[in-house]
Amino acid sequence: MTRKGYHHGNLKQALIEATIKLIEEKGPTGFTILQAAKQAGVSAAAPYRHFKGREDLITEVAKQGFAMFADLLEYAYTKGGGSPVASLEATGRAYLAFARKHPGHYIAMFESGVSINADPDLAAVANRAINVLVKAADNLSSNLPTKKRPPSTMVSQHIWAMSHGIVELYARGEPGGRSPFTPEDLLETGLGIYLRGLGVLPKDN
Repeated sequence: MTRKGYHHGNLKQALIEATIKLIEEKGPTGFTILQAAKQAGVSAAAPYRHFKGREDLITEVAKQGFAMFADLLEYAYTKGGGSPVASLEATGRAYLAFARKHPGHYIAMFESGVSINADPDLAAVANRAINVLVKAADNLSSNLPTKKRPPSTMVSQHIWAMSHGIVELYARGEPGGRSPFTPEDLLETGLGIYLRGLGVLPKDN
């Protein structure tokens, strides 16, 4: 008899989906691997066919999340509107949208304490996501004099940090909603101030 949550023998994915729900409900440290098994409708021993423990489950959620995240950022950047600034803004909006739509994945990726570099596959998909922002930074600063051009990796990290901060404070969960402005407006104006400071945008634009 097939147990609830264990569809077509896809035990691994059933456990991953159960873990996503538990992360959303209880946070990354608020559940056990046995609870994930119960949520998936499988035996207590079943998870150990694929995972050593809860951390392995969360790592797999993060891996799937980063793959989706990278795909979304790449699509948003490519279709963002043509100019480097418009493409960057589209990427930022995609960042906020992902955090809203996939909170379980987002928490596993950024708030679970998972070591990205400890898993080569996880590191690869995470780097694919950050490389979208590195490419955006390259394009934004390409017209600046070489001596005034900031490192693209640094710029990408600044933009990532700004986006993540807005997600944490205003885009989901508590204490979200503290600002009279939308998360998208906060990100757009923040990027504008930052890019003007770098000299990428004219100060009177």
